[in-house]
Amino acid sequence: MSEAASESRTNATEYTVSEISGALKRTVEDVFGNVRVRGEISGYRGPHSSGHAYFALKDDRARLDAVVWKGTMSRLKFRPEEGMEVIATGKLTTYPGKSNYQIVIDNLEPAGAGALMALLEERKRRLQAEGLFDSGRKQLLPFMPRVIGVVTSPTGSVIRDIIHRIKDRFPLHVLVWPVRVQGETSGAEVAAAVNGFNALAWDGAIQRPDLLIVARGGGSLEDLWGFNDEALACAVAASGIPVISAVGHETDWTLIDLVADVRAPTPTGAAEIAVPVKADLEATLASLGARLKAAVSRNFERKRQAVRAAARALPSPDQLLALPRRRLDEATSRLGRALSVSVDRKRARLQGQRLTPATLSRRINEARTLTGRDLARAQAAFFAIVRERRARFSRTATRLSPAPIARRQKLQGDMLTALARRQDRVISVRLERLRGQLSQAERLLTTLSHKAVLARGFALVKDADGAVIKQAADVTSGMALSLEFADGTADAVATGGAAKPKAVAKPAAKAREPGNQGSLF
Repeated sequence: MSEAASESRTNATEYTVSEISGALKRTVEDVFGNVRVRGEISGYRGPHSSGHAYFALKDDRARLDAVVWKGTMSRLKFRPEEGMEVIATGKLTTYPGKSNYQIVIDNLEPAGAGALMALLEERKRRLQAEGLFDSGRKQLLPFMPRVIGVVTSPTGSVIRDIIHRIKDRFPLHVLVWPVRVQGETSGAEVAAAVNGFNALAWDGAIQRPDLLIVARGGGSLEDLWGFNDEALACAVAASGIPVISAVGHETDWTLIDLVADVRAPTPTGAAEIAVPVKADLEATLASLGARLKAAVSRNFERKRQAVRAAARALPSPDQLLALPRRRLDEATSRLGRALSVSVDRKRARLQGQRLTPATLSRRINEARTLTGRDLARAQAAFFAIVRERRARFSRTATRLSPAPIARRQKLQGDMLTALARRQDRVISVRLERLRGQLSQAERLLTTLSHKAVLARGFALVKDADGAVIKQAADVTSGMALSLEFADGTADAVATGGAAKPKAVAKPAAKAREPGNQGSLF
């Protein structure tokens, strides 16, 4: 019987792939319809363009795919992050398209306050490394702002406390940007409010605030988690308007408290920091005005007394002008007499020098004679200059003729060619001389190098530190040695120390025979 015939007669039920996948899906969803799974978020990249989020939950031995639908993402109390340990509530289901299973999450919460604190510390270290907490980048608060922007919930008691406190101390214009101060979107809404206030124009329809207050009442770590958002911290750090953080009570700390320019212990304290007390300013101003008025009066009186003292020491105007007035009178009387004398003298000189036609003719002839003489001299000088310039131009034209220039060019070309040939010969001789010196140095180096000695069968002995051993007395038993040969090195161990040289016995002197001098050989 064939194998095909035996398979067709089995009693096993035959399913399609879709039927098997559907049966598994129903079984998994019935048995695991509501589960709580604890694990670490892995592969989280934020919501998809559709609004859904896909990631995985894992522990040290297994991995479970997870999905959060768009509607559930908007209801989460905090934003999931990579590496966060969470407790997920939902149901298991299968995905027939890939034959795998996953959990559809309905609720997500951190695995205890310890996980949130660890995440908060990690964010704090990262932002501190970026320099967002540096005191050098914090701005000074304006002493007397005209407009204050408040970012908080419009329905809570916080905004009423702030407005009431500002009204009591120094009434001014307050702009409120309503936001949610708790929940998943609170951090993004507060960041958008800070950026929105900074985007206002100074001369726009809505006046840009001089100071911002971000406020919220007290609460647990989970309630204040929105103010630990990194995007909010970056928005506050980049704000061109000074920011006062008033989140929670005095013992509550969030990331925005560390980034803000000033931290207030409470929202009411933020209002007290933001504006001075108007009554105190008026009292101070009145005191300063009275002091200024008294100081001006004292100064005027002091100046008046000084002027009076100086006036008593100075002479009167009549005394100052007496001497100049007398000199003026004397000069006036002398001026009339001097003018009469001068007129008489000029009249007598004019009458003594009368002009006649003969005198005029004589002077004209003398002037004509002088003019003719000067003209003749000028013409002679002009002709002499023209002759000199013509001779100079002729000499220059002779030197600038083509023949001398061509001879000079040929001479310079011959000199350049000779210099080029000499240059080639000099370079060749110089290179040959240097090549010979290099060969001699190479032969000398080969002669003096210990490599040639090693090639003749010798070896270089070194200790473990690479120092050369020159005497056998430096070798001890068990000492590690390195032997360098011509073709490489080898390691060795000394088996014994250096042997002491034996004393050589001197031969006994032969007895000399009487009268025999002995032999040198």
